[in-house]
Amino acid sequence: MADTGAFREAVTAWAAGGPGGPARELAARLPIRAVVLLEGASDAAAVGALAARRGRDLAAEGVCVLPMGGAMSVGRFAHLLGPPGLGLRLTGLCDEAERRFYARGLERAGAARQEFFVCAADLEDELIRALGVTRVAELVRAEGDLRALQTFLHQPAQRGRTSQQQLRRFLGTKKGRKIHYGRVLVEALDDDRVPAPLDALLTSLRPLEGRGRPDVTA
Repeated sequence: MADTGAFREAVTAWAAGGPGGPARELAARLPIRAVVLLEGASDAAAVGALAARRGRDLAAEGVCVLPMGGAMSVGRFAHLLGPPGLGLRLTGLCDEAERRFYARGLERAGAARQEFFVCAADLEDELIRALGVTRVAELVRAEGDLRALQTFLHQPAQRGRTSQQQLRRFLGTKKGRKIHYGRVLVEALDDDRVPAPLDALLTSLRPLEGRGRPDVTA
């Protein structure tokens, strides 16, 4: 929904030091019940792709998927959106290395009891393991990136790395590639192979029947 996009932009501007009025006005007018705090746009692409393949429209359900531009920003966003600010339910997905930023940020915002989900290394690593390197290579070929992958694999820095590590690094070598493959890899998953953190995140966002905005400490 366009209004949810406007809310996301208003919150991002607010977190960057802009006025909070536009975000507050949209929060009061829109049926937003939860915000998913993600490190970047590739994570948002994966979350959106999984929701779509399950027939869900998160924006229509009152869920704002918000890439923060880095896990270390979670404290700032949690303060604006959680109990000290707009009082929205918060959740998110992060890498194992960033778990401490999420835990500390939510705790300082008085939202420590709210749940977030952790990938072993990062979401791309989870998706590659779920699909297998052979299937991911097939998808890279289908997307027209095989030559770029072959060139990448011949770089000296890739010697000694496993195929999974190489593919994970490859996805981050060109602007926009991680975002593109965040969608492509999720769309290629079998239903029973969805990485547990991603599946749990989407499951946690099921609409609550018979209730309005959830209590922020629930």
